[in-house]
Amino acid sequence: MNILEKIGEKTKERIREEKKQCSLEEMRNRAEHTTENKEKPGFLQALKVQGMSYICEVKKASPSKGLIAPEFPWLDIAKEYEAAGASAVSCLTEPFYFMGQNGYLEKIAEEINIPVLRKDFTVDEYMIYQAKALGASAVLLICSLLDDVKLRNFYQLTKELHMDALVEAHDEKEVLRALDCGAKIIGVNNRDLKTFQVDTGNSIRLRKIAPVDAVFVSESGIRTSEDIHRLRENDIQAVLIGETLMRSPDKRKALEHLNGGPLCQK
Repeated sequence: MNILEKIGEKTKERIREEKKQCSLEEMRNRAEHTTENKEKPGFLQALKVQGMSYICEVKKASPSKGLIAPEFPWLDIAKEYEAAGASAVSCLTEPFYFMGQNGYLEKIAEEINIPVLRKDFTVDEYMIYQAKALGASAVLLICSLLDDVKLRNFYQLTKELHMDALVEAHDEKEVLRALDCGAKIIGVNNRDLKTFQVDTGNSIRLRKIAPVDAVFVSESGIRTSEDIHRLRENDIQAVLIGETLMRSPDKRKALEHLNGGPLCQK
């Protein structure tokens, strides 16, 4: 069992416990009565702007790197990303491996005017309703965790809730599965889940099999302006960056360095 599978099993346990506190029916009701912020762009809309789009992550820890941010002013970090010109914020809510909390997402979504992706390991429809109720604009759907039926059903549910989905793939087969379910945003994780080694070339290789109109997101291992330049040259429109920014004391300056200049304010 690789680390993703372990996290998936732990997430199933967690959601079973959360359902005891708030049933699926109640969570669905909360989601369906959540008022949308009409002034905030949708996640897909935010990524379709001209130039490279940056999804900047609020992340305290990870299984591969351990504790990343001992001091973790999560709301200030999200606001700093927004001020720097980020297209969207990714907020970890998985508590056991990433030290995330639902409360982080809920408050961030209230306080910033760019969309927020709920970064978690969606294994149950409950989590999609929950994400909507917390104020997320999008959820992460990981092909490796879901069979074809669940992937299609979960993707359809995001549409019904007027949300977007970042559908994550690791290889060619998973990119094709993502396209088959109707994904408009495909994220490629550059990290090998067995060895933890990172290769941004994975995104470049897989970009070639996705249609031009799909928004393609490169995830993991993006550390330098040279990485960004190489991805741009290969028609990759967006990047999701966590550790590189979380370790930087000046996140605006770090983003400008990666981008090769100030980001266009959205």
